[in-house]
Amino acid sequence: MSTDNFAKTPKPPYYAVIFSSQRRAEEAGYGTTADRMVELAAQQPGYLGVESVRGNDGFGITVSYWQSEEHILAWKRNAEHSLARERGRNEWYEHFELRVARVERAYGGPAIEDKIKE
Repeated sequence: MSTDNFAKTPKPPYYAVIFSSQRRAEEAGYGTTADRMVELAAQQPGYLGVESVRGNDGFGITVSYWQSEEHILAWKRNAEHSLARERGRNEWYEHFELRVARVERAYGGPAIEDKIKE
């Protein structure tokens, strides 16, 4: 099993922007724009990583990780990102929710003992 889909984050605290969305059936240009936003976010100061999934029903969750709230606000003000958000509201999303959270604890697994048993 690969862990390549997991963001490599530092020791907390840091911040998570959690974007849950339901896409509309029409999605012209969505994939290209989504790929560009991941690429552009990775170039921003304070960016730590991203994890994203989308089901066949169009529901998806993307979590991006940032060093600080100031870095999140700078990303929000990025001109290209602003245009993509507007297009999402007008064309791609039936509904979305965005939440910003401070990560206080983080750990992963399986535990070392489980790996030894395999």
